[in-house]
Amino acid sequence: MAPIVIIGTGHAGVMLGREFRKRDAETPLLYLTADDGAAYYKPNLSKALADGKQPDALVMQSPDKLGEVLNASVRANCQVSKIDPAAQHVELTGGERIAYSKLVLALGADPVRLPFEGSGAGEVRSVNDLLDYRSFRDNLPAGGRVAIIGAGLIGSEFANDLAATDHVVHLIDLADWPLSRLLPQPLGQALGEALAEGGVHLHLGQSVKRIERNGETLSIETSGGDAIQADIVLSAVGLAPRTTLASAAGIHCNRGVVVDDHLATNAADVYSLGDCAEIGGHVLPYIMPATHAARALAATLAGEATPLSWPAMPVVVKTPMCPTVVCPPSSATGSWGQIEGEGRDLSAIFTDDAGQACGFALTGAATRRRGELAKLMPPLLKSG
Repeated sequence: MAPIVIIGTGHAGVMLGREFRKRDAETPLLYLTADDGAAYYKPNLSKALADGKQPDALVMQSPDKLGEVLNASVRANCQVSKIDPAAQHVELTGGERIAYSKLVLALGADPVRLPFEGSGAGEVRSVNDLLDYRSFRDNLPAGGRVAIIGAGLIGSEFANDLAATDHVVHLIDLADWPLSRLLPQPLGQALGEALAEGGVHLHLGQSVKRIERNGETLSIETSGGDAIQADIVLSAVGLAPRTTLASAAGIHCNRGVVVDDHLATNAADVYSLGDCAEIGGHVLPYIMPATHAARALAATLAGEATPLSWPAMPVVVKTPMCPTVVCPPSSATGSWGQIEGEGRDLSAIFTDDAGQACGFALTGAATRRRGELAKLMPPLLKSG
């Protein structure tokens, strides 16, 4: 019997295996992954310094242990080069073909890379997985200088973690406040003020013009004329779902690999979930959407067709300098209402064009309202 093949051992793929084994203990499972196959919790990367954790301490299960726990085969450090939906097999670099009964694409996403100028442009790093993080930590001097390009969720979290552990941090973003795509301006400014008080040097409303290597230092010139000296430059400007493999196989892709409410692609017996998947126009690179998708798909693969439901899913931003929670609006159009609260203890409700509350953002002590407000929000995606 051909196995269920899962490409990817990130949170979505591993959670799918765990949920599937609750329902089916025997059907063969095979994981294929381009990395070392170690299971870890990705959100821990941006708070490991403050937690006092070395990269190896973040590993929850080795590939062998993961395979043992899931009664699965885990093939690490292998690259899938082709999917043949008609023949129901995948092909690895080198030509080996592996048949599947069902195929799940849990491919994740790649960091967006901007085309910087200068002799140091090729040294810009990103942290998208544990291997990246190991390299970052290996090259991070104690108390070193780090320039972070991008003040979104990941950039702000790393800025908080680095500054809290006595590193010199510069945070650069074109927007006028951090988390500009998730927070209304007053809440974003509250977060920015807290980060600045915590030692983060903010360079907002600016882009990077050049990055030059000058001896042991990387020199960054911004569009606003700021000159920043750093030991490491970290880019955190966003993620792009990995769609190349699927697209080459004739699988429908838009921003991500397009799936229906059962996580099925347009190719028979091929499914997708996690950061690479797009459902109902949504691409949500967060833990909770992947967890809900894994539970639904596990049931479907075990023979009980189960459509995906997404309730309101608040995202906790790991910035202890200013606790922040955002529940992304379920509507693409609408506006933030009146800001409530004082100081940095602020709340805002997003309403759609019909006047219905469908998202919220909270900072400071107002984050205690997360559970209360989540109950009032409509589901992001209704089953069926």
